[in-house]
Amino acid sequence: VIPKTWSLDNYRMLLTDTTLFNYPRWFMNTLIVAILTCIISTVFVLGTAYALSRFRFKARTAFMKVNLVIGMFPGFLGMIIMYWVMKEIFNLQGNYLAMVIIYSVGAGGGYYISKGFFDTISKNIDEAAMVDGATKSQIFWQIILPLAKPIIVYTILTSFMGPWGDYITSSYIIGLQNIEDWTVAIGLFQFVSG
Repeated sequence: VIPKTWSLDNYRMLLTDTTLFNYPRWFMNTLIVAILTCIISTVFVLGTAYALSRFRFKARTAFMKVNLVIGMFPGFLGMIIMYWVMKEIFNLQGNYLAMVIIYSVGAGGGYYISKGFFDTISKNIDEAAMVDGATKSQIFWQIILPLAKPIIVYTILTSFMGPWGDYITSSYIIGLQNIEDWTVAIGLFQFVSG
């Protein structure tokens, strides 16, 4: 059925709604948080995975078991305490820095896949480098990381996508008061839910 009169009345909300015009701002807010989180999280995850893969120390097994048990609980169970810590102790409620801290601090716990990858890289390479006089830091940065490019890319992608699509943490920390401070997830959810 072809209408007799053409009209944009059904799209009036889209044309007059000011929240739609805030999308570039939401995009930049989300991009900044995701990039900062990505950088910090990648360093934490790779460092933790390498340490647990290569070094043997007393609490290593206990740490991995406790981390595995804690990882079974969803992250939003700690939202109340995270909110309280960010607001009362650090005075960062409604701040993007709070989101970067929350996303990055928990990132070291997701080291299992990276640790498995580092376990596949022969320890003979480390020993050969030590015989040549390399320090443990040089071995990690100059020998192991170039061999671990696939897991580095995986870690970067997963640590970037976490903050990008997260609605619960961002809406809890940023809040719904100031439209310009929203992330893409908050803005799109509010736009769809009306």
